[in-house]
Amino acid sequence: MTAAKIRVVIADDHAVVRSGLRLLINSQKDMVVVGEAKDAREARASAVETSPDVVLLDITMPGGNGIRVIGEICRDKPATRVLVLTMHEEPDYLRSALAAGGAGYLLKRSADSELLSAIRAVASGQRYVDPSIAESLVQELLREPVGEEAAGEERLSPREREVLELLAYGYTNQEIAEKIFVSVKTVETYRARLTQKLGVKTRAELVRYAMRQGLLRSDAEDPLT
Repeated sequence: MTAAKIRVVIADDHAVVRSGLRLLINSQKDMVVVGEAKDAREARASAVETSPDVVLLDITMPGGNGIRVIGEICRDKPATRVLVLTMHEEPDYLRSALAAGGAGYLLKRSADSELLSAIRAVASGQRYVDPSIAESLVQELLREPVGEEAAGEERLSPREREVLELLAYGYTNQEIAEKIFVSVKTVETYRARLTQKLGVKTRAELVRYAMRQGLLRSDAEDPLT
C-alpha cells in the first residue's frame, strides 16, 4: 500500500520563490503541493480550504502579521504544522514564531536538502530549527532580564506599552498609526521615547525586551482586539 504524500501549502509573496519551491517539493515522491498563497490572508484561507500537513510560511508578507497568522492556522487547523521559511536570522523572530505555535524555523539560504528534511520532520510531529541559528536561540533563552529593563517597563505609559507591543508583533509605523488612530509622526515619537527609555536602538532589541516582559502572547491574537 502506497503511503500518503505530505501535503504542503506554500505561502510567499514572491512568485519566483513559490515556483521554485513548488518544483522542488513536487519532485519528491513523498510530497505534493496542494495550495499557494501570496499574502498572509491567503495563507490562512488556503490552510483552511486544503487542510495540508505542512504550511511553508514566510512571516513577512503583505496582508497581515505573520506571527499572528501562525497562531490562526494552528487554531483553525490543529493537525496542520507550520514551518517558517524566512530570511530573518534574529533569535527574536524564531522565538516569536515558536511561541505562536510554529513547528519549525528555516532560513531561506538553507540548502534544498535541508528544506526537504525540515518538511519531513515537522510533518512527522517533530520540531525543526535551522542549525545555523539554533545556538543563538539557546543563548537568548539563557539570558535573564536585567534590573534596568524592569525599571524601564514601569516608566512606560499605557500608550507606549501599546506601541511597544505592536512593534514587537511586527506592525509597521503606518499600520500602528491606523490601528490606534494617530498620525505616523506620533508613532515615530512614541518609538523614539521607547528607545530612549529602554536604552535600545533597533527593532530586534525592542522585540527582545517585549518578549522578556511577557508582552508577546502565544495565542498570537491581535493585541488590540
